Amino acid sequence: MPRGYRDRADDSLLTLLGDLPELVTKLVKAEIDAAKAWISKTAKDAGIGSVWFLVALFFLFWAVPVILVFAIAGLSSWWPVWLSALAVFGILIVAVLLFALLGILKFRKLLKRQNPAQAVAEDIRIVKEAGDDQF
Repeated sequence: MPRGYRDRADDSLLTLLGDLPELVTKLVKAEIDAAKAWISKTAKDAGIGSVWFLVALFFLFWAVPVILVFAIAGLSSWWPVWLSALAVFGILIVAVLLFALLGILKFRKLLKRQNPAQAVAEDIRIVKEAGDDQF
């Protein structure tokens, strides 16, 4: 028998009805605790995902002057300067893509979580199905 559960098959109707307020109270408290945990974890992951996007924007911000230096150097000198500017620009774009990907992955993880409203709806569905099975 799983921990915390007992067989109620032999309990009387009055015993079951007497236990109902306690069970509902425990369920409400558990759902509130689950909502608090979900909000806390969601806020943390949203903050981390936002930081990754800010890092990506930081690198993108510095990529703009690099492409301008690339254009100027490419026009004024043929090989060494513009080739190095192009390499720096490529590295910055790779960094932007990497940090943006990290942010997207964090937000996808965030969106896959079951929120408390979904948990309550699932509990209601289970109770309705259990009630339908008895009749």
